Amino acid sequence: MKITVIGAGHVGATTAHILANKELANEIVLVDIVEGIPQGKALDMYEATPVERTDSRIIGTNGYDETKDSDLVIITAGLPRKPGMSRDDLLAKNTEIVKSVTEQVVSQSPNSILIVVSNPLDVMTYVAYKVSGFEKNRVMGMAGVLDSARFRTFISMELNVSVEDVSAFVLGGHGDSMVPLPRYSTVAGIPLPDLMDKETIDRLVQRTRDGGIEIVNYLKTGSAYYAPASSTVEMAEAIIKDKNRILPCAVWLEGEYGLKNVMVGVPVKLGKNGIEEIIQIELNPDEQKALKTSAGGVEVLIEKVNL
Repeated sequence: MKITVIGAGHVGATTAHILANKELANEIVLVDIVEGIPQGKALDMYEATPVERTDSRIIGTNGYDETKDSDLVIITAGLPRKPGMSRDDLLAKNTEIVKSVTEQVVSQSPNSILIVVSNPLDVMTYVAYKVSGFEKNRVMGMAGVLDSARFRTFISMELNVSVEDVSAFVLGGHGDSMVPLPRYSTVAGIPLPDLMDKETIDRLVQRTRDGGIEIVNYLKTGSAYYAPASSTVEMAEAIIKDKNRILPCAVWLEGEYGLKNVMVGVPVKLGKNGIEEIIQIELNPDEQKALKTSAGGVEVLIEKVNL
């Protein structure tokens, strides 16, 4: 198994580190345009492997020759969001970056599976999908896992229970219009509405929607990377180990959930072929309307990239 991580910033480097610590690949390639950064970080990680007792080989590079024949490619490259900057502000520049990255990835690893982490997430996943020409099961975006993890964290904090007992689903676009689903969120199998009132649920839903900017505002000069990296690796592990995990991911829809020709987060089964199946759950009218609204916001941005 060979995994390439494009972008050696906080998210990319942390993702590569977790992949190595879990020994999910024989070889991990870290790519970045800044000379010395991927080489230095990769060597530092490699030197940790004797302590961690893992045998993943980690190399850093500024080019793509070393990525040849990767099984899985994780794209984190792009400009980070800064205070006062909306995800939409990132659109033009990150489209250019992801388009270039995808072209080079495809030339070296035409049989790979792509996980996109770059923001704006849903649109960048669309860019990778269109530019790559891959089947839709081989291109997906990491967003729902992260948003669900944030929702689970806030539920755990509110109820003072273990995060291990909390399950949650967040659908839709990765942004202000995401759709957390309290009805499908449980604590030890108990539906969330049975454990807290609507006002509390609404507060946690809003905090989930604001989860990324809350961290941006604290950091001032950066954005979240620990939880995004862990979420990305959860997806990668499901694919590498053919686990058939049910996880919410950004995928290209062709009629599912009444949505067509849009990249948006829904639950899928992840296995060795990437997206093995799109799982369709029953939504009530309010949830369906919210998902349609969220998808509509993504559609507007997709039109702007004009691919």
